[in-house]
Amino acid sequence: MNIAFFLLPKNDVVTVTLDSTLRQTLERMEFHRYTAVPIISQDGAYVGTVTEGDLLWHMKNSGGKINFETASKFLLKDVPLKMDIKPVRIDADMEDLINLAKVQNFVPVVDDRGRFIGIVRRSQIIEYCEKFVTRNVLESNK
Repeated sequence: MNIAFFLLPKNDVVTVTLDSTLRQTLERMEFHRYTAVPIISQDGAYVGTVTEGDLLWHMKNSGGKINFETASKFLLKDVPLKMDIKPVRIDADMEDLINLAKVQNFVPVVDDRGRFIGIVRRSQIIEYCEKFVTRNVLESNK
């Protein structure tokens, strides 16, 4: 199956850039109630995914320099990302998508130039697998 079928396009995905401040990032995540969001470069390339944990650990390890009041003075590009959330290319097969979804809440999707084009949510992959298994069970019971 083509993974484009599952794609939530980039226009519908909350993203941040490396030049976003920590406060902007935190506020976007809070407003949308997300624990992780993709980071996109100025030219549209997928850079990585920032998590709440990345932001909290960075603030904790700042020696008190960064708190919610001062977070607007610090940029996301200075935050180390603890998890390496890997993307798939749009022409990847379902096996690649499923393998990444086992350890990621969503899988970023890029085109052949590495440009971010959207995400596939793990919940969509689970629904697909459920339908596949149910269909196979029904066919084997005939």
